[in-house]
Amino acid sequence: MRRLILAVTGASNLLNGVVMLTASARWYALIPGVIETGPSNGHFVQDIGIAFAVAGAALVATAWRPALWPAGLAGAGFVAGHALLHLAGLAAGHAHHAAFDLAAIIIPATLALAAAIPAKENHHAQGPRPPDAASLSRPL
Repeated sequence: MRRLILAVTGASNLLNGVVMLTASARWYALIPGVIETGPSNGHFVQDIGIAFAVAGAALVATAWRPALWPAGLAGAGFVAGHALLHLAGLAAGHAHHAAFDLAAIIIPATLALAAAIPAKENHHAQGPRPPDAASLSRPL
């Protein structure tokens, strides 16, 4: 289930990023609540699209190869941070698109973050263990 969650949330973030990069004006007009933030800035949307694409690719890579969990955790960290911004907005009373925020941003980000935390068997991605003190004090 963990890998499926990583794959689905990763693919959706990757797709979102690609659309932001290739059709920023259309993305800006179609996503609920975005147009209410002010005038469109295509370059800025594309900059953020890069972050979504990279985060999505990292989540997908971790679904494919669980040993890449540090990348998945970084990607999930970005989408979780984005979700926290939306939660803060909801808490401040900006609930015009609360259902969209919950369904499309907050819940998927929470699932991605939970799925990106490595299972015990994948901790080997940290690399080899450093030598212990006793082996360092032995003569060569």
